[in-house]
Amino acid sequence: MASALANRAVGAIVGSAVADAAAQPLHWVYDLQKLQAILAQDPNPEFRSESANPFYRRQTGQQSCYGDQAYVLLESLSECGGLNLDDLKQRTLKFFGPGSEYDTPINDPYRERGGPRPQLPIEGPWRHASLKGFLKNVDAGKEETGCETDCQIDGITRLAPVVAFYAGQPDMLEKVEQAVRITQNNDECVAETLAAARLLEHFILNGPDPKAMDVVLDQLADKNRKQPQDLDRAVIG
Repeated sequence: MASALANRAVGAIVGSAVADAAAQPLHWVYDLQKLQAILAQDPNPEFRSESANPFYRRQTGQQSCYGDQAYVLLESLSECGGLNLDDLKQRTLKFFGPGSEYDTPINDPYRERGGPRPQLPIEGPWRHASLKGFLKNVDAGKEETGCETDCQIDGITRLAPVVAFYAGQPDMLEKVEQAVRITQNNDECVAETLAAARLLEHFILNGPDPKAMDVVLDQLADKNRKQPQDLDRAVIG
């Protein structure tokens, strides 16, 4: 039983990384007609050799910025034997900050809006809004480094390592929230990410379960639930 649980935890991390790399060449293709045309040519687009990403280009097999954030979190958990917020901040700064592969003119967090439009797609990775906010807050010497306005999907896409590490432990959700707020100090983002963490933990602990979503919705509706958020009701819908 313990072996099966460990395999599912590892599978969550590996599956997250593989899925990110597989989808990266078609990341952010918002033009549905263009996407449908691509899929008509190749109905199995995972690990597409030629990138159709309209914003940035990386080699097939490399991670998107989402996957890179998950990697940094995994590395920190592994090296520290658990969640160490100071270490995670420093690793995030090193991986995405000055002198990194992400440190390019178009990714400059201080680049003025309304200036000349950049030529897209750029060669290399794209630095997300939450990371730009994180870097600004670090520069400003703020203790709370997370971007307060960004509620995009980053939190959910990088949660696998911390959920896998703490699955079944009473402080799992607390650890997820702490990790998320390093770069996204936004209540909407946290509520959505914690709901996703509950779902992933359920699969890690129990394996396949067609009623997993019902279990999570019941948890979110429980007045005695762990790590309650004001927006839990909104997540339920």
